[in-house]
Amino acid sequence: MKRTLFITLLAISAFNAWSCDKCRDFAKSEDFNIKAAKIVHNKAFGTLEFEITVAGKAGGTTPSPIGKFDMAPVLGYVFPTTLKAEDIGFSSTEGIVAMALTSHPDFDDTPLWDENMDKRFDNDGIVWHPHWVILVKDSRVPGGFSVKEHKKAEQVTKPKTAADMPMYMDSPGYPVATEGKVIRLSVPAYHVNNVTSFKFDVLTCYMQISAPADGGMDKPMLGVYNVFQILSKDLSLPYQVK
Repeated sequence: MKRTLFITLLAISAFNAWSCDKCRDFAKSEDFNIKAAKIVHNKAFGTLEFEITVAGKAGGTTPSPIGKFDMAPVLGYVFPTTLKAEDIGFSSTEGIVAMALTSHPDFDDTPLWDENMDKRFDNDGIVWHPHWVILVKDSRVPGGFSVKEHKKAEQVTKPKTAADMPMYMDSPGYPVATEGKVIRLSVPAYHVNNVTSFKFDVLTCYMQISAPADGGMDKPMLGVYNVFQILSKDLSLPYQVK
């Protein structure tokens, strides 16, 4: 109950008005208009298959680059879940474990993977790719929540695939595929401690980086600025893995 209430509060704050022309344009795109979603436990292959169907072309809209890291735009298809931080390789911490499929042309946060296969590992952030993240309520941004941060000196356990950024964010390199109206992701079940029975929801959103040159951090490093749509309408995580 407490967890559901927390998530519902996030949903309410996520719909606060915010003046952002590009966000409104993204919000109108049928590419982020969710029609259906599911997570299926594929016992034959020992995987969890994440899938979102939209009204438009899944993954068809990506951000335009601005040429710098600070204020860099990020678009996402996000699965908030009832998984625990320990299930995805982090040390125990409060927050909402979510799988985020993202695109951001101004930076690369998957140092181990060459998604566009050009022999470079630092230039393919625009290619849709997955992140495990832990979300927390954050009143500093209009969307109402952000990726949880930590101080560099803190002893935080992270997966070996996590980028060198002071956030609870992993870059696991799972395959993301788009086909017409559908975007899909395959996750090995053992990467979530073989937890194959959990609840989830789905949303689409606009996120943004905050990394000013003066080091001031009045905004989260990666905050949610606009939620376009929530499948359940209230982020109550009513959907169950099949």
